[in-house]
Amino acid sequence: MSETPSAAAENARVVLVTGGNRGIGRAVAEEFVRRGYRVAVTSRNGDGPEGALAVNADVTDAASIDEAISQVEQQLGPVEILVANAGITRDTLLLRMSESDFTEVIDTNLTGVFRTIKRVIKGQIRARWGRVILLSSVVGQYGSAGQINYAAAKSGLVGIARSLTRELGSRGITANLVAPGFIETDMTAVLTDQQRTDYLSAIPAGRFGTVDDVAKTIAWLASDDAGYISGAIIPVDGGLGMGH
Repeated sequence: MSETPSAAAENARVVLVTGGNRGIGRAVAEEFVRRGYRVAVTSRNGDGPEGALAVNADVTDAASIDEAISQVEQQLGPVEILVANAGITRDTLLLRMSESDFTEVIDTNLTGVFRTIKRVIKGQIRARWGRVILLSSVVGQYGSAGQINYAAAKSGLVGIARSLTRELGSRGITANLVAPGFIETDMTAVLTDQQRTDYLSAIPAGRFGTVDDVAKTIAWLASDDAGYISGAIIPVDGGLGMGH
């Protein structure tokens, strides 16, 4: 288990980042730690960044989520900011995609978000303040060959955020989506030189994004400065998905 936040951050808001042990999720957690928040992350192996409380959780299991969030509540307090980042891929073309390839991605990337939101939202309603930030993807609106399952899940998050906004917007709770494009993570590390060239040619910014690009956007959405923004899709894609 990683170190718990310092006493100096005791009066800061509590943030939970699901899937916060690697990639974008870890960068998000690290950014909140740097800003003095009390941060917890979920992971399947109990690993997390320094300064964050790490708890084991499987978002496909409601009991596991309940136990993990109970630990966070006991050690840090109610979750005021939820960053739903945990996700998987099972990429393959439609004619090769099995039903389990589809349902496993939906269960983790979409239903898992529903389970997590439902577990934390009562505390936000009581506090009459909350931030729900969902990690979508440019693929959710743009589409991508070989990712019908992933695109379906990521576009489904739009419906969750906008319905949540209509249900609870008057309670001081916002729900937004951040939609990254191609980010320099394990995903882009496996691309061939030709694939990198092809993808870069479609990105007006002329570069892949960084995990810090995403993390700083999410931290801003969690702040009081973004309190009148809800139901929005914030693209972090260098212009790749313009108009979508």
